Amino acid sequence: ALSCQEVTEEDVLDASCLLEVLRVNRWQISSFEEQDAHELFHVLTSSLEDERDRQPRVTHLFDVHSLEQPEITQKQISCRTRGSLPPVSNHWKSQHPFHGRLTSNMVCKHCEHQSPVRFDTFDSLSLSIPAAVWGRPMTLDHCLHHFISSESVKDVVCDNCTKIQAEGILNGQTIENQRTTFVKQLKLGKLPQCLCIHLQRLSWSNQGTPLKRHEHVQFNEFLVMDIYKYRVPGPKSSQEQLSQKNSEETTPGIKDGRAGKPSDAEQPAGTKPLFMNGASSSSPSFLMSPGAFPLAAFPECRAPLYLYRLMAVVVHHGDMHSGHFVTFRRAPGARSTQWLWISDESVRRASLHEVLAASAYLLFYERVHGRAQPHSPAQD
Repeated sequence: ALSCQEVTEEDVLDASCLLEVLRVNRWQISSFEEQDAHELFHVLTSSLEDERDRQPRVTHLFDVHSLEQPEITQKQISCRTRGSLPPVSNHWKSQHPFHGRLTSNMVCKHCEHQSPVRFDTFDSLSLSIPAAVWGRPMTLDHCLHHFISSESVKDVVCDNCTKIQAEGILNGQTIENQRTTFVKQLKLGKLPQCLCIHLQRLSWSNQGTPLKRHEHVQFNEFLVMDIYKYRVPGPKSSQEQLSQKNSEETTPGIKDGRAGKPSDAEQPAGTKPLFMNGASSSSPSFLMSPGAFPLAAFPECRAPLYLYRLMAVVVHHGDMHSGHFVTFRRAPGARSTQWLWISDESVRRASLHEVLAASAYLLFYERVHGRAQPHSPAQD
């Protein structure tokens, strides 16, 4: 309704009817208490998934509503009742646009055996804000790198280590499952059409009281997600290995907010990052120019496949106990460069500079499809 180009009769769109529908679906939403915007987002997406699951796989044979349409002729009705059942509309076949998948990769540190990749669904990326380094601005890349950074998981049963141990023992003797330390890493197996990023601003004091983190996290109008995408490992040529080695020796990396060895979330072998998401001081000027699609600035061989454009930002003013949400959103139109600031019934124009300077709580990006690429399920 907000993106409709036509002028509506009502000056203000009231969302109370949407909340009533959610209450009918047994969600407990109070009108007299402050609600969290991220929680409401999950309520909406989970409700969409529930409706999709409840939708029948085929249209009912006696669909009274369709049969009563005046444009349907008697011949069409005869075909409906005697022929095969029509399939469900495409609207219900696909997932909602925020649906994505995470990959979880586990590798044994002892025998380097890799467990099968596990996939989990997500409708938003909830990123913690790592500890700040003095004199260095916090960026969205810092949060994304922290999200996918490797971690050690102790006391995990390794089937391969157990098998190796069993081969060296005489037949008839039983052995215990070998427990080792695994290295776990998350990556993005399937990137959604619309990407919601939630910056966790809740922290806890030494006394156990909740605190809000107010620091600014830099983000750009455009977001490149290629380096966070999971790719099926394959054999590397000697030239690729040499290029990767040279890249690691010359490119400093940042992990968990500290400078050091580049993490494996860097650019693919043989490439150097053209820019860092959120690092406005070093970003090319076209990233900061309103409405400019940056695909033309990339060489064809290095143009990003997973490029996103900022569509809305939700900001929370206040502390952990009370406050108010406001929204920056792009004005309707596929190529709109105009931004709006919205607080309940108050709406005014805003500049892109004001948007990027906000202390974001939720970031909404929409994918920009760039250079033509042969479709592959593994790339989704």
